[in-house]
Amino acid sequence: MLRRLIAEIRADVTAARDRDPAAQGVSSFEILTSWAGVQALLAHRLAHALRGAGVPLLPRLIAYLTRAVTGVEIHPAAEIGRRFFIDHGSGVVIGETAKIGDCVTLYQGVTLGGTGFQRGKRHPTVGDNVTVGSGAKLLGPIAVGDGAKIGANTVVVEDVPPGATVVGNPGHPVRVEGRKLEGPDADWIHLPDPIADAIKALSERIAELEARLAEVDGSADAGQPAREQPGIKPRTGRSSAGG
Repeated sequence: MLRRLIAEIRADVTAARDRDPAAQGVSSFEILTSWAGVQALLAHRLAHALRGAGVPLLPRLIAYLTRAVTGVEIHPAAEIGRRFFIDHGSGVVIGETAKIGDCVTLYQGVTLGGTGFQRGKRHPTVGDNVTVGSGAKLLGPIAVGDGAKIGANTVVVEDVPPGATVVGNPGHPVRVEGRKLEGPDADWIHLPDPIADAIKALSERIAELEARLAEVDGSADAGQPAREQPGIKPRTGRSSAGG
């Protein structure tokens, strides 16, 4: 068990260095002593191992003290894969029956929670290489497919297909055209917005109908170009992810 814990610690520190720009050039000792997300994860590794060994009380006590120190609450029974990274960490909650795959990244304020008082599986299952943005809520025994990306403040209550990008409340699966989703991507500014797209389409259709109605009525506006409708333009400019 000790050998496995050491291997997991090394992998978790490497994940923090690879995915957090602030960790570049920082020693492993400094990451272990000052990265709250890493500390919370390592404490969970220990609590989970003790729980699996049948040790009473101590796993929950470790989880309680970890929450008080780091602001991250992870139930000792939650199953977490390798190279997991919690950026900043504050406000993250991971429930008892949650399962998280390898190379997953969570940002601050993320909740992997339940939706009721039923017993059994009641928390999300997250696949490999998933990125979950700040403040997102994944609720219930849903499945998030490998390589999926959950936008900031998204509320997800249904299964997410592999490789999909989900935004909104409730979450809507969308695609990022012409762009391959690879690894942890924090560019939440340029995500598509299906609701805005629908409003834009309706606005254009209304303008077209108004122009046709003016022709039928023979009003003064007939033959005049339709009035320009206020558009909903996608965000442009520098990515928040530094790209």
